[in-house]
Amino acid sequence: MPLVLNEEQRLLKDTAKDFLNKTMPVEALRTLRDSKDAVGYNAEHWQQMVELGWASMIIPEAYDGLDFSFLGLGAVLEECGRTLAASPLFASVVLGASALILGANDTQKSAFLPKIASGELRLALALEEGAHHNPEATALTASETDLGFVLNGRKTFVLDGHTADQLIVVARSKPTSVGRDGLSLFIVDANTSGVERTRHHMLDSRNAASIQFNNVTVNRDALLGELNQGWSLLDNILDRGRICLSAEMLGGALECFDRTIAYLKERDQFGVKIGTFQALQHRAAVMFTELELAKSVVIDALSAIDENRGDLAQLASLAKARLNDVFELITNEAVQMHGGIGVTDELDIGLFLKRSRVANQIFGNSSFHRDRYASLCGY
Repeated sequence: MPLVLNEEQRLLKDTAKDFLNKTMPVEALRTLRDSKDAVGYNAEHWQQMVELGWASMIIPEAYDGLDFSFLGLGAVLEECGRTLAASPLFASVVLGASALILGANDTQKSAFLPKIASGELRLALALEEGAHHNPEATALTASETDLGFVLNGRKTFVLDGHTADQLIVVARSKPTSVGRDGLSLFIVDANTSGVERTRHHMLDSRNAASIQFNNVTVNRDALLGELNQGWSLLDNILDRGRICLSAEMLGGALECFDRTIAYLKERDQFGVKIGTFQALQHRAAVMFTELELAKSVVIDALSAIDENRGDLAQLASLAKARLNDVFELITNEAVQMHGGIGVTDELDIGLFLKRSRVANQIFGNSSFHRDRYASLCGY
């Protein structure tokens, strides 16, 4: 398997880079933050992304998608990471569309996937319930009735949950079950009676929500996949999310590195460029090496999705653990090497550092994924 993009994928990446630098630079995130925008992303910019085909990239042609590849989507997300672009791309497409592609029946796919591809429909995955990523600890209940199910419980840290039109809710549908057993996924209209959403402004100026489900009634056709057998579907959705998030984190780390190297070449201290200091050169060399390894890990993981390989789960945890560590390292070093200005708000480096800290916690930190990787390898 070649660890490089093909010509078509490179062209897509170049197009994404050009669009994002012109339309959604880091300054766009600052504008959203400072204006306390009610949506959290620019709707016009999102529509432009849809018109470029990004929302339909992984959706099958039968449902108005491009059926391109996750390698292509990963290339786009990497460029999004470079500009800290805020959009529903991750929540609606990577997570939402993946859930439908992997678990929905033909009726559900026909009803939702074309609308995702056109940008008409936004989704969010309602999974977390505590302070740390632990999908096996799901406590929100789905009680079966003659007509369907009644959902009760609370979800936290739902990415873009305050603007989503539909929620994919992970619930415990088997009352006596624990852990991975007895979980089910449901498609729930976000405006259903009993759904209460509270938006939270995150450290990285992005969006998440807490959602309360109070006797929320859904029909049987809201069930995604098989009743009580939702773990394998959820795990696959999460692995796609972990890999794609790793691609975005790679983009952020690369941008921080590039900005830091440029600063080392221009900053004078004691009459010489600080880039000539051997200690800083050594630290830069370590960052470069880590980034090169991270590139290989991410592209291999994205390829595993496209090829439906058996080592997908291992590569997802490998990619997320590595990018958690690398993004943290690069942002730490970037702040240090910029000196005092590195901790000021006027410099963009601080925004990347904040994004690294939040992204680190999404769908598992490094400790979670090292433990998972070891377990998957039989240790």
